[in-house]
Amino acid sequence: MSTDDAQNGRVSVTSLTATKAAMDFATRLADIRKDKALTQQVLADRVGVHVTQIRRYEAGTSAPTLDVLRQLAIALSISADALVFDTNERGPSDDLKLLFEAASDLDEQSKNHLRALIEGVLLRHQAQRLTSAS
Repeated sequence: MSTDDAQNGRVSVTSLTATKAAMDFATRLADIRKDKALTQQVLADRVGVHVTQIRRYEAGTSAPTLDVLRQLAIALSISADALVFDTNERGPSDDLKLLFEAASDLDEQSKNHLRALIEGVLLRHQAQRLTSAS
């Protein structure tokens, strides 16, 4: 956001989205670090960055590179998705979750049939999207 925009109270959607994502990441990182009872210094040592950088990540003023994100996930013993996405931001809807849970009780052959069916439906959907876009 430019200085003029800030003075006039204008904020772009892109800067709001980036700020929200940065703050969500910052909050998640700090919360997970605290849940693991780690200090910023200990986390920085495990990741191989300066403690000032961890402070910047947690303040939302800096974002890690992909390599550092990977190292953070390893150091915190979590997936990178846990750092980047909200709990319900990814994954199937509740009704599909129930179906997938029920499908986990199927025998292996039935699971393979279900996988093939889902893959076929997804491929058909992608093909329809591509043909309607052109």
